[in-house]
Amino acid sequence: MYEEYLRRLLAPLGVYRLDRDSLSGAEIYALGRGLDAVSDRLDEVEQESVTATAEGEGLRRREALFLRRPAAVTPEERRAAIAALLQIDGDSLTPEAIGRTIRGCGIRAQAIELGTNRVRVVFPGTVGVPAEFEQIEKIVMDILPCHLGVEFYFRFLTWEECHRAGYTWGFVEEQEYDWEGFQKAIPPEEGD
Repeated sequence: MYEEYLRRLLAPLGVYRLDRDSLSGAEIYALGRGLDAVSDRLDEVEQESVTATAEGEGLRRREALFLRRPAAVTPEERRAAIAALLQIDGDSLTPEAIGRTIRGCGIRAQAIELGTNRVRVVFPGTVGVPAEFEQIEKIVMDILPCHLGVEFYFRFLTWEECHRAGYTWGFVEEQEYDWEGFQKAIPPEEGD
C-alpha cells in the first residue's frame, strides 16, 4: 500500500529509478513495508483504545481496572459490562440505575427496592440458583453500595404451584425427580 504511494509520489520527479531491482526501488520497497507495519499497528491501537470497538488487549486492560471481572464472555457483552461499570457514580443508587449496571455486567438480574436501605436482587427467567452464582454474588456486592442490605431471591417451585398443577408423589416418582429437580419443576404456565 505505502510502497505504491511512495512510487506515485516520487515518479513525477524523474530522478529515481523506481523498479524493485534498483537500489532506490529496494529502498522504497523497504520503507513501504515499514510504513505498512506502522499503519497496521496504529489501526490495532485505535481499535483497542475505544471501548466500543476493543476486542482483545483493550478489553483486558479495562477489565483489570475493576476488582472483579464482569460475568460476560463475548466481546460485545464485555464491552457492555465495562460501559456499565464505568457509569457507576453517586447518582447510581436508584433501583433502576443499579439494575442497569447489574444487567450491563452480563448478569440477568433486577434490583428491587424493599424500603429504606434494602434491595432484593431477583433473577427473572431463571429457575433455581443461577449458574456461576458465586461470581455473580461477588460482582453484585461490589456494585451495590455497602450501606444497602442485599437479599438474593431465587425462584423455586412452591407447594401452592404443586397443588394447582395437580402434582402428586406418584407424578414426582414417575418423572424420576431428585429433590433439586423437583424444586425446579415449575409448570410452564407458572414460570417467570
